[in-house]
Amino acid sequence: MRQTFDVTGMTCSACSAHVEKTVKKLDGVKEVNVNLLQNSMSVQYDENKLNDDTIIQAVVGSGYGASQKHQAKKAETNESVIQQQMSSMRKRLIVSFFFLIPLFYISMGHMMGAPLPSILLGHENMMVFALTQLFLTLPIMYINRKYYQVGFKTLVHGAPNMDSLIAIGSAAAAIYSIYSIFCMGYEMGHGHMEAAHAYAMDLYFESAGMILTLITLGKFLEARSKGKTSDAITKLMNLAPKTAIVLKNGTEQEIPIEQVVIGDIIVVRPGQSIPVDGVVTEGSSSVDEAAITGESVPVEKTKGDHVISATINKSGFFKMRATRVGDDTTLAQIVRLVEEAGSSKAPIAKLADKVSGIFVPVVITIAVLAAVVWLIAGYSFSFALSIGIAVLVISCPCALGLATPTAIMVGTGKGAEYGILIKSAESLEIAHEVQTVVLDKTGTVTEGKPVLTDFIAAEGIKSAWLLQAAASLEHASEHPLADAIIEYAKQSNCSLLEVEQFASMTGRGIQGIINGHFIYAGNAKMMEEMHISLKQMKKEAERLSEEGKTVLFFAEEKHLLGIIAVADKVKTSSRQAIQEMKRMGLEVVMLTGDNKKTAYAIQKQVEIDHVVAEVMPQEKEGEIRKLQQQGKKVAMVGDGINDAPALVRADVGIAIGAGTDVAIDAADIVLMKSDLLDCVSAIQLSKAVIRNIKQNLFWAFFYNTIGIPVAAGVLYLPFALKLNPMLGAAAMSFSSVFVVSNALRLKRFKPKFHSTLEQEQQLIAEASPLTEYSAEADSDNKEEKENQVMKKTMKIEGMMCPHCVARVTNVLNKMEGVSAQVSLDDKAAYITAEEGVTDEMLRKMVTDVGYTVISVE
Repeated sequence: MRQTFDVTGMTCSACSAHVEKTVKKLDGVKEVNVNLLQNSMSVQYDENKLNDDTIIQAVVGSGYGASQKHQAKKAETNESVIQQQMSSMRKRLIVSFFFLIPLFYISMGHMMGAPLPSILLGHENMMVFALTQLFLTLPIMYINRKYYQVGFKTLVHGAPNMDSLIAIGSAAAAIYSIYSIFCMGYEMGHGHMEAAHAYAMDLYFESAGMILTLITLGKFLEARSKGKTSDAITKLMNLAPKTAIVLKNGTEQEIPIEQVVIGDIIVVRPGQSIPVDGVVTEGSSSVDEAAITGESVPVEKTKGDHVISATINKSGFFKMRATRVGDDTTLAQIVRLVEEAGSSKAPIAKLADKVSGIFVPVVITIAVLAAVVWLIAGYSFSFALSIGIAVLVISCPCALGLATPTAIMVGTGKGAEYGILIKSAESLEIAHEVQTVVLDKTGTVTEGKPVLTDFIAAEGIKSAWLLQAAASLEHASEHPLADAIIEYAKQSNCSLLEVEQFASMTGRGIQGIINGHFIYAGNAKMMEEMHISLKQMKKEAERLSEEGKTVLFFAEEKHLLGIIAVADKVKTSSRQAIQEMKRMGLEVVMLTGDNKKTAYAIQKQVEIDHVVAEVMPQEKEGEIRKLQQQGKKVAMVGDGINDAPALVRADVGIAIGAGTDVAIDAADIVLMKSDLLDCVSAIQLSKAVIRNIKQNLFWAFFYNTIGIPVAAGVLYLPFALKLNPMLGAAAMSFSSVFVVSNALRLKRFKPKFHSTLEQEQQLIAEASPLTEYSAEADSDNKEEKENQVMKKTMKIEGMMCPHCVARVTNVLNKMEGVSAQVSLDDKAAYITAEEGVTDEMLRKMVTDVGYTVISVE
């Protein structure tokens, strides 16, 4: 069983790591994923050994709060929690700054030459000066008491977190300052005014106040940014209407959406959102499904058609019968998939998780050691204390903890906007490593249903009679090819005639009597058995057959009427999608159960690399395994039903055109539309997300690796540079905000496709220098020269910025007989080279300027 819980009190990755570790220890727990962004936890466990209450008690025992999350209330709950957090932080921030500004002015103003009231100046007013700072600091500490409550609580439980660092750092500054006030009072009472003044200058109240305020400011900005990362889920949840108009005993009643049950008849008027999944029972309309499938053109719906929850009725009035309600609707399943993907962990996050688990205890140890070392070295207690506080407040476990989940959350949400549902962070990460894409033919590369492609009447036969006779006879047939002919006849407004004595001959065709004459429809074998001559149309039939089309012959009595060709048409976007994959350096393979002739005809149309024909569904899994044994990362794209074994075997299984069936267990990624370009988008999105995660992790490790030693004072002896605790707190806040803001850049992600026009222009541009040369030389050699031009794709590792691209482009284009275009996104160079330019020559040029060549194809 899998259950989701709300977890309260978590403030950094150390918290989530501790909660995860605690729950994992319970007997019966199979898998735990804690999401710091959503303050939630997903647990898969054995119901016979464990229950929800035991899990909640374990979380509470570790110092945090927990409760069950109910699907129906998620939208309201998530929104209200975020709003409450924002409202609370805004209030804390305003109060903190209200007291911090005068505190900072009083404590630091005189150092900057700012005038202070006379009551705060002079030896005689030292106590007023100190107490004023104390009373301005206390409200800041009280309003931000949550840091102390959570920080010391987790410290007592043996699992300190970021709040513990803040609590220890600010409390140490405040307590030391209060100690200084007592010492100052003692010295003043004994007439030692100079000693008392020294203590007055040794107060750290402004550091305590500034640390708490800056951290709260950082948390406020971080919470606001984190709220934006879950925008996609909130938008999805808000698509569903809150009520539905249901017919009860012949009257219309508006009831809450939660009360709709399967079988209810629902009325949907123009402009309304469809409340649940169902089937149209009366009326017709066009429905805007863009929010769910990404399809921009409204879809016509009539009686018997399925409609999806949260889509919008654009024009007509219709009634529908509810078939899926509550958590079973398409929208609810999409939301669940997006949330589960956002809460899952990518393998790349494991290192950060391991570091986060031990990060805070290590930082506390370093802070104590640094303070002790400086004390032993003979420096004052206040100096050593400020070093210890700086180490505590500059270290940022949050940056490590947020690096991966923020990018995953934004990435999966962005995918949902494009109709790409990513089930887990792991599949998102693996997708960027894919080297080979295997495509199922039917329904993936092709439309998946036959359509009439060619219609040729025999000599002396009218086309209208051929179509009428064919459609009338096929109307009585149940063969899948018959639908294509009947559909074409409908579009041509062709009337049907009555058929008598209809008969089907398995493996050959059909026959019947129309207007007193026998009409035959079938393959060449049937026509031969009926002694009908095919001589006049044999060449046409062979040509169509070579193109992978199914040819049907039609005859009246002993005379041939004509031929009709039917084929599973290639989708309009398939060729472009395959070219985009090849441009990205991917090997593309098509698997099909069709005969070789049809498969090779499709291969020719879409320019696919490799085709494996006559493969049974159960054999597709074996073909995937063969590719994997060659060391390749394989993505399988199929319809998710008969391709299930292959989808499971593949490193990434992609179900295409899933429509309302978004819960395909076999697939890792579900494409809502039947558009192969979405597969390209999914791989591009994966690359963008992983690139973003690597940037975040680099920053997090780099920041802490540099920041902690600087705070510990390593630069003080050589350069007399010492980090003020206030600057440390500011840097810590900035680090978290930077990571979240960087992840939010993924919101601007858009798939990049090269149009056919651009490809043609590129080919012309590449060919033009060669053409000019050929024209000046002997024209007889022109064809030979052009045949000697080779196109290569070079995959390059190490390019990080436009300067790298410029360097590689420059070095390749300097070579004689070479023209190259370099893509940073694809990490590849697309090269046109004359004969004589070897792969080794190209490799050497790129390697010499400091980059690694992975392959040249």
